[in-house]
Amino acid sequence: MAGLRLLQFRRPEGGRAVGIVESATRVRVLAGCDTTHSLATRAIGHDVPVARLARELAGAEFVDYEALVESQAVLVPMDHPDPAHLLVSASGLTHLGSERTREQLRRALEADEAKLSDSLRLFKLGLDTGRAEDGQPGAPPEWHFKGTGHSLVHPWQDFPVAGFATDASEEPELAGIYLIGADRMPHRVGFALANELSDHAMERRNSGWASRAKLLASSFGPELLLGELPSHIEGLSRITRKGRRRWEKPFFTGERNMAHSIPNIEFHHFKHDQFLVPGDVHVHYFGTATVSFAEGIKVDAACTFEISAPPFGRPLVNGLRRVDPAFSFGGVRAA
Repeated sequence: MAGLRLLQFRRPEGGRAVGIVESATRVRVLAGCDTTHSLATRAIGHDVPVARLARELAGAEFVDYEALVESQAVLVPMDHPDPAHLLVSASGLTHLGSERTREQLRRALEADEAKLSDSLRLFKLGLDTGRAEDGQPGAPPEWHFKGTGHSLVHPWQDFPVAGFATDASEEPELAGIYLIGADRMPHRVGFALANELSDHAMERRNSGWASRAKLLASSFGPELLLGELPSHIEGLSRITRKGRRRWEKPFFTGERNMAHSIPNIEFHHFKHDQFLVPGDVHVHYFGTATVSFAEGIKVDAACTFEISAPPFGRPLVNGLRRVDPAFSFGGVRAA
């Protein structure tokens, strides 16, 4: 059952549906199940794999994938009926890194290991002890919070970027999608492509602002990959501007390309009791080593991000739009 991919979408009349992606143009709709959340909840409750239940519910109705894209009906492949019960988070400094990062680490170690920056220390710690071995967890990775389900943007829709952001550019990543069962144990439903939009200019100014720089919108999908994740994945991150290629570069992910193993990342997230609330959904981004900002690329509202990788079907596509902040200085009122 490995390789089965799910798509969640909105029907023309306003209802929802979820289906199995059978080709680049055809989606088989599941009968009696209108969301991935309800599908996963039922599967966990009956102690059966989500992929098996999805196949059992596959009906006779088909929809045209391209028509869903054109009508912007595609949703993130899993969400929650109450967005406040979906938590979005991420780990950083998890991948083996670019040659530039490795060279910085090598030079710093040669000069004086005691003078390593905090980021390089964490990167080195991941390289040395970032994998669970002999049943024991390794070192924890960097961790940051992105927001609740309210912060998510659906595929083929624009990221809202507030005017105070000094940058808003891509981070091509993988996401793990989890549902907490009635027994308070996390169940990994699947994996998806993700774009963890970040304010890299703020992060560069001061590493202490790194977590704040991550508080931008994000997106994942469009398809949810069920089953095992390949150990080596080669994707492509591309930026176009007004239909023309602005920048593109391969990115490498999967455990073969990571300093931290996925079980180690998962342990250091779910070891906290507050993340074990039955029924909650967690979307956790696993990090990247490839960003256009590091190569001096500036993006604006005319740019479109496209992140693709063969195991995940169609690419994740999002644009940008500037918005006025909902809150202004001095806006807090006494109750």
